[in-house]
Amino acid sequence: MFSRSVLAKAFAPPLEQVARPSLTATSTTFRACLHQSTTTTSATNPPTEPLSATVRAQSSIPAVQPTFQTSTTPVTRADVPADKQPIAPAFTTPLKVSQSLLSTLPQLTSQKPHYITAHLHDRPYLLTEGDDLRLPFLMPNVAPGDVLRFNRASLLGSRDFTLKGSPYLDERLFECRVRVLGVDSEPLRVKEKTKRRRRHVQQITSKHRYTLLRVMEVKAKSVEELQREGAIVEEEAKA
Repeated sequence: MFSRSVLAKAFAPPLEQVARPSLTATSTTFRACLHQSTTTTSATNPPTEPLSATVRAQSSIPAVQPTFQTSTTPVTRADVPADKQPIAPAFTTPLKVSQSLLSTLPQLTSQKPHYITAHLHDRPYLLTEGDDLRLPFLMPNVAPGDVLRFNRASLLGSRDFTLKGSPYLDERLFECRVRVLGVDSEPLRVKEKTKRRRRHVQQITSKHRYTLLRVMEVKAKSVEELQREGAIVEEEAKA
């Protein structure tokens, strides 16, 4: 009816088929228990050995360096050098003028037109009233029609008289006002760049913009204006 092989397979399965699932289950359970026991031990139990002061080679956490606070000069922007920072107006004391300056100032005031050597970002500009100035950069935060005042100058003079500062004049001695006309753009420039052993030519385009200004007023203040503003006359030392 039934052969011996069929009966053997039905009632007595081979030992390797029975042992294989048990080994697989045992190994899986062992790995799970080993992983859980290792994680729990490292997370809950602190290490019993004292911590070492030396940094191990396999550690990826960088060592914390001590920070020191140093006193620096306040600047407007980090990319502007210290010699190009704006000079803060020193109005804590009244303007002090010498007697020789007061005697020569009326002649300088009456002789027009005046010229001035104004400094903007450490660049001198020789200006007179009515001149058009194109700055070599785009001035931010200005609009056409705005009136600006240049308060840094090294020279102020006329045809026969010149007032020189060391290095700059006090801004209460003169007035130089300019008006923003607009923005000027240069023609589009295309520059070809290539490298050796390459067949690709790269084209770089540039189109810079500049701010246009017009000088509206350049004048030296008179003696009466300085006295109304509270100027003090210094007495010259006798030799």
